[in-house]
Amino acid sequence: MSDAFFKSRWVQPPDGVEQLDPSGLAPGFRAGAAHCGLKGGGKTDIGLLVCDAPAVSSSLLLTRNASAAAPIRVCRQRVDGAGVRAAVVNAGNANAETGEQGMADAWAMCERAGAETGLEPSLVAVAETGVIGVPLPIEAVLPGIGEAAASLSADGGGAFSEAIVTTDRWPKRCTVKAGGVTLSAQAKGAGMMQPDFATMLCFVQTDAVVEDPDAALRAAVASSFERVTVDGQMSTNDTVLLQATGEAGAPLPPGLLDAVLLQLAIEIVADGEGAVRVGRAQVDGAASAAEAERVARAIANSPLVKTALFGRDPNWGRIAQAAGQALAGEDLEEIGSDSIDAAELAEDLAEAEIGLRLDRGEHAAHVYFSDLGYEYIRINAEYTT
Repeated sequence: MSDAFFKSRWVQPPDGVEQLDPSGLAPGFRAGAAHCGLKGGGKTDIGLLVCDAPAVSSSLLLTRNASAAAPIRVCRQRVDGAGVRAAVVNAGNANAETGEQGMADAWAMCERAGAETGLEPSLVAVAETGVIGVPLPIEAVLPGIGEAAASLSADGGGAFSEAIVTTDRWPKRCTVKAGGVTLSAQAKGAGMMQPDFATMLCFVQTDAVVEDPDAALRAAVASSFERVTVDGQMSTNDTVLLQATGEAGAPLPPGLLDAVLLQLAIEIVADGEGAVRVGRAQVDGAASAAEAERVARAIANSPLVKTALFGRDPNWGRIAQAAGQALAGEDLEEIGSDSIDAAELAEDLAEAEIGLRLDRGEHAAHVYFSDLGYEYIRINAEYTT
């Protein structure tokens, strides 16, 4: 990946954005990382993030998957989502489908992180990612949290972002400054990708004044993480956290949070477990918003469309078939090549646009998606072996 953060042609950051070292966090925040054995090869797998400012407002968005993992349930039931001061994360074990012991282990992580940072456990969010159905080796995780706490630093964003990845080929992170405020963010994600949200974690820190963090985060997520798919699979562990201290005394510039989260979302799609290309399925002329969404997702999740994107094969019939399947039973005019713009499938582009016009109304929707190639099969066929 290039050093520039805002890479995608689909992302429009506000004017005057300055890109800073992504290891440096927004003022008032520190992060650290440690290795406790969840990931092989001595790689860091415990991350700790803490806000040192005297006040913080936050928003914590969590997966809607009915098989939500233990950390999600703990955050829902025991964590103050509007006042999160710290986040403790492990990668390599999802702590999902692990019963009451999993719940106890997730809360123990909050308690240990709280003890290390001088915070009440209810002010510590917990997030976990990795293999589902495997008990968490809590006896190794808790000392790892202590080690991560000992490494806390204002320049710990890089270490934190590397600790939280699983099958990611690169960490997703940035620190940017605009309008007198600083915003830093770290994310992970590569597969099991479909809202709400994807197998992704995202942590955002800023010294800006954010009057309604929940509204701001929900709006930014709606146009970013809710617009992506890799394989149509909803995760058990999705977590997005926004923390704002207000110490800069200025609001976030319009569009900054949206641009950062969209770039992170597209990076996650680009890293889609072996992906080499990203596509945007744009549907116009639908009879309703729900219809536009349904057709766009049918195209983006079609294995036939995704493999065509991988092979640069301009087979527009795949797109027509997926759209027709989404509208099965409807009275649909024949979709011909004049309704589909798939020329970029055959071009050597990292990002390809697929457009479909239905001529059924005035509604539109789009979805960012990855191609599907040989490496995705290898990774997921061997994930636990």
